[in-house]
Amino acid sequence: MCCWITMGTDTNPRTKDCSWLAFHLALLLLLVGKQALAQIRYSVPEEVQDGTVVGNVAKDLGLDITSLIARRFRVVSESKDAIFEVNQNNGALYVNKHIDREELCQGSGACLMELKILVENPLEIHYVVAEITDVNDHSPSFPEKEQTFEIAEHTLPGKRFKLHTARDPDAGINSIRTYTLTSNEHFEINIRQSDAGKIPFLVLKKSLDREQKNKHTLLVTAVDGGKPPRSGTLNVSIIVLDSNDNRPMFSQEIYQISIMENVAISTSVFRMNATDLDEDSNGEVEFSLGKTLRRKVYDIFELDKLTGEIRVKGAVDYEENDVYELDVEASDKGTPPLTGECRVIIKIIDVNDNPPEIQVTSLSNTVSEDSKPGTVVSLITVRDKDSGVNGKIISLISNDVPFELKPSYKENTYSVVTKEFLDREEVSHYDITIKATDCGEPPLSTVKTLSIEISDVNDNSPHFDQNPLQFYLVENNVAGNSIFSVSATDKDLNDNAAISYHIVREESQSDVMSFLNINPDNGHISALKSFDFETVKTFQFQVVATDSGTPSLSNNVTVNVFILDQNDNAPVILYPVSSNGSAEGVEEIPRNVNAGHLVTKVRAYDADIGYNGWLLFSLQEVTDHSLFALDRYTGQIRTLRSFTETDEAEHKLLILVKDNGNVSLSATATVIVKLVEPREAFAASDVKSATKVDEEDNVTFYLMITLGSVSLLFIISIIVLIAMQCSKSTDYTSKYLQEANYDGTLCHSIQYRSGDKRYMLVGPRMSIGSTIVPGSHANTLVLPDRRRGSGEAHSVNLSDLLLCEMTSEWPLHVQ
Repeated sequence: MCCWITMGTDTNPRTKDCSWLAFHLALLLLLVGKQALAQIRYSVPEEVQDGTVVGNVAKDLGLDITSLIARRFRVVSESKDAIFEVNQNNGALYVNKHIDREELCQGSGACLMELKILVENPLEIHYVVAEITDVNDHSPSFPEKEQTFEIAEHTLPGKRFKLHTARDPDAGINSIRTYTLTSNEHFEINIRQSDAGKIPFLVLKKSLDREQKNKHTLLVTAVDGGKPPRSGTLNVSIIVLDSNDNRPMFSQEIYQISIMENVAISTSVFRMNATDLDEDSNGEVEFSLGKTLRRKVYDIFELDKLTGEIRVKGAVDYEENDVYELDVEASDKGTPPLTGECRVIIKIIDVNDNPPEIQVTSLSNTVSEDSKPGTVVSLITVRDKDSGVNGKIISLISNDVPFELKPSYKENTYSVVTKEFLDREEVSHYDITIKATDCGEPPLSTVKTLSIEISDVNDNSPHFDQNPLQFYLVENNVAGNSIFSVSATDKDLNDNAAISYHIVREESQSDVMSFLNINPDNGHISALKSFDFETVKTFQFQVVATDSGTPSLSNNVTVNVFILDQNDNAPVILYPVSSNGSAEGVEEIPRNVNAGHLVTKVRAYDADIGYNGWLLFSLQEVTDHSLFALDRYTGQIRTLRSFTETDEAEHKLLILVKDNGNVSLSATATVIVKLVEPREAFAASDVKSATKVDEEDNVTFYLMITLGSVSLLFIISIIVLIAMQCSKSTDYTSKYLQEANYDGTLCHSIQYRSGDKRYMLVGPRMSIGSTIVPGSHANTLVLPDRRRGSGEAHSVNLSDLLLCEMTSEWPLHVQ
């Protein structure tokens, strides 16, 4: 659909023109089919006042009048002073600058101006054509006020003399329509129609007689077709000369030649040739360029008056003018001289001397990374001042970027669009290099770079480097202090990467969770209470990391916390225990016992595990060192020799029981050994046996409860530890060394290896033959090595014993 709007008072010719135009447009639409697109066309006469409304372009384009300001409704012009502007309040297209059709368009063709109408949000570009119609504002004018002809008296009727051609910048009906001549009997006007316009000739219709009148004065009037018509005059003087009855003659009336643009200065392009049948001076010919040519022609070409050679005088530019018409005159030297005329048409052949130009009509510097493929980033227009193949342009994006050029229905107009999904985390900035190359030989290219920033979208969740997280916490931590921290990263930017942390709290979880607090800004986790290994050995919870994007994204991590034991429990003496609760006991043995007799056994336990629960016994005080010996590991007191009559009847032994923590804790027990005669010892044993039965029954009951509780905790710890080791991706092997021989006294150990670490589970009984290496400060345990054969032993540093627990069949640390 095309809109034709006319302005002015001359309606009949316009109506006829509109009918023809409508016919041609309908034919054009029928040919191009679906590819034809709507274009609005307006008509406005030149010389109208500034502010004259041409038409309501917003209404014709179907745009919402109320949104014009917000969408930046405007005319895009390459010049600073645009001839047309639009009113953003009502959508009217109005004249912004004085219009002179003759300045904008030369010739009699239609004067069309293509306007780019641009709106944004969304970005749209419309093309509107404004036709500048001519107004009869110029009068015809001759290049000179007077023209003189010298005509021989023998000139025959019918002889034509070319008059100065009047020029009228107006076009169409307002251009020159006719020439008139003052009434006379010898001359009349003859008009020849050419491509350049009407050329007037003065025609001799009756022979001249110099003796009757030697000079004639005529007035030539050029009249245009305006209403009212305008005119210009030329004074013509005719001087009658005596006979020189042959004029120079050219071989043809019109010559056509072609030259390349940018031809070198002084290059000869053509040589004129004219002949005169007269002799002597009447036959000598001189050449000259016509005096009515445009000034530019004299600056570019020159003619040698003797040889008739046309040479290049100035720069020849096809883009400035593609054809030149030269009027050449050949005059003899007769009296009067005779002149012949011809026209030389010089066509300029285009040379590919102009690279393409790239104009960015609109550009969005920032593109969101969630933009769909096909999102328009920029509009560009390319053009080339050359013509033909030299002006054909191939445009492309020369670098590897996720953008492409899509051509518009308008030739050499493109949209820069995304061709795939963008990811700011991979590439945050693109430089789009657009290359436009013409099809000339050699081709010329122009490159333009568009810088595009990719804006962030919250499309990445916080990420923990490891899941689950393992933390080891020493018991008896300071309440309120930070115990460890979690940290997550987010590939997004700004608020989309600002992470806050919180602990997942559920009603089904243990009470331990209520004593944990997390800093939401940095992930530091603090405990509001001190943990006790003997109460809680491990616990698990989840931390959620949430970013500040809209909508926010989150991720969680499982945190496994293992409480590490400290040596915070002193050994407890189980036997001997007196009635008042002190660790004192009295043992009566006969005097006749032999060396090695078991006097008694000191029993003790430590709530700690591993190295911290490893108990050692030592004699602090004894009345006679030669009588009694204490087993360092079992707590058994045995005689070293037989008693003699001189030995005292009562001996006091002070036993120190201490663990092997970094700062060892200890307890003491006192055993008083009384020597009695065999009969007394037998009687005393009967009396004590009844009392001891009840005590041992109570001790056994307490030991069973203790062993059951601790065994359950030990089994749980072993299961958790095995699960942790199995969940690790690193390959490992475990080697177990277990002793099958127990003596029911000290801790039994199971040693295994996992990766680079060694672990030892210490039970309540140690294999027979295990000894502490002398001089090792009780830090090295020697174990028999079954793999090497009997008799060989290998040492284990006690600092490597990490775990000490008990099972249902092992009375933990009971000596």
